Amino acid sequence: MIQKKICMVGAYGAGKTSLVRRFVESMFDERYHTTVGARIDKKVVKVNAASIMMMIGYLAGGDETESTRLSHLRGANGYIIVVDGCRRWTLERGEILREQIVQSFGDLPYAVAMNKSDLRAMWEFESKDMASWENVFITSAKTGDSVESMFKTLAIKML
Repeated sequence: MIQKKICMVGAYGAGKTSLVRRFVESMFDERYHTTVGARIDKKVVKVNAASIMMMIGYLAGGDETESTRLSHLRGANGYIIVVDGCRRWTLERGEILREQIVQSFGDLPYAVAMNKSDLRAMWEFESKDMASWENVFITSAKTGDSVESMFKTLAIKML
């Protein structure tokens, strides 16, 4: 079995924990759960004939963990930047994180989760604002929209 390490990055409250929980456990919880420290969840996915053990790591969001966040990415095969469509500043935060990751680790495979599509009426920006980004998925941890396809697409890119 092939093992691949993926890191979830993004601002606090963007939905990193909820997206991982939706992908790994097919669950969603309305209550906000602050991630304390680091977590790692695992799920095996089939891509063509290969079985891939995806080890998904994520940290608490926020600027105070910046040096920890970057060290957490060591050895990662790919990452997902999570932005909250309801909070424009999370897009700007994601852009900064992307620049820092490329500068520190090179051009790793990545995807962008433009999260909370179930709250589209409240969005502060649209997918066209992300035209310069690659691999953007309009996701909802609540409904599951595009969550599975985002992780599988990233798995294919990492092979």
